[in-house]
Amino acid sequence: MKSSILIIYTGGTIGMKEDPQDGTLKPFDFSQIKDEVPELNKFDVRIDSYTFDPLIDSSDMEPSIWVQLAQLISERYEDYDGFVVLHGTDTMAYSASALSFMLEGLTKPVIFTGSQLPIGVPRTDGKENLISAVEIAAAKDHEGHARVPEVCIFFDSKLLRGNRSTKYSAEAFNAFASPNCPPLAEAGINIRYNTDIIRKPVYWDTMLRVQTQLDTRVAILKVHPGMTPQVMRAVVADPQTRACIIETYGSGNALSKPWFLDLVKQASDEGKILLNVTQCKAGTVNMDLYATGASLKNVGVLSGADITTEAALGKLFSLMGRSENDKWVKTMLEKDLCGEISK
Repeated sequence: MKSSILIIYTGGTIGMKEDPQDGTLKPFDFSQIKDEVPELNKFDVRIDSYTFDPLIDSSDMEPSIWVQLAQLISERYEDYDGFVVLHGTDTMAYSASALSFMLEGLTKPVIFTGSQLPIGVPRTDGKENLISAVEIAAAKDHEGHARVPEVCIFFDSKLLRGNRSTKYSAEAFNAFASPNCPPLAEAGINIRYNTDIIRKPVYWDTMLRVQTQLDTRVAILKVHPGMTPQVMRAVVADPQTRACIIETYGSGNALSKPWFLDLVKQASDEGKILLNVTQCKAGTVNMDLYATGASLKNVGVLSGADITTEAALGKLFSLMGRSENDKWVKTMLEKDLCGEISK
């Protein structure tokens, strides 16, 4: 029995085609995707499509749309073997990270992809990204199970875990990077799967559960030279802020000035959830390494280990949406839930 794939077009560059009348870029009809990308006809795969209406510019992506996307996948889950989500690149890593936490018990591929150039222009990277994403989403092992039952990003010949990815370049075709986790697969003459890294469910007959309650009361504070108490207080001490991601230097270091630590302690004493995430693209937070990191740990800041900011945001939204118990949220934050941090 051949595989079936649902292509979900949310918006973004990949779905654009030049209008022959006025030369402007306009979205094309994805029900005719095999006419635009005839190479897809060579796969023994049933391909259907669903287009968001209205289309979403990725800069306007928000949690309510993640909920719509997760619910759509849930509604069509039994009808398809895999899903390919076409998405603008600017917030793709945020969306893929969020969906990885929202889709519990996932046993099928959800592959995000897009392009830097529209699919209708001669040098587009969109066709190759789409073709490989479909092939991976349809791939099964010798037991008939999905080769990659995860939320991923496929871009420029590499399949990356969604919650380990970050946008790396605004112009190059290799737009995404995953510095702390190797690719799950690489497409060359053949697609080579890194089976030792790919996460598999304990039970393949697990029912998909969709987490739709998201608590977005999260702020992000980027530590920087010259930061003032007024700026920090506005971000961390706001009464509407339940959690704050603190982007620190290096292995988790920040200012050693008394006012900085006093404000962090005050926020912690008020019950706010504080997560230390490094500004570096590669590496991990280690708050035992230097005195400034240890000072943060001593006042209640949690280590984000090697999590990305995108994944930290999605993880907090999801955990906080599940419970008002901050102690439980803090406990779960430091656990690896779906491959977002290294064990």
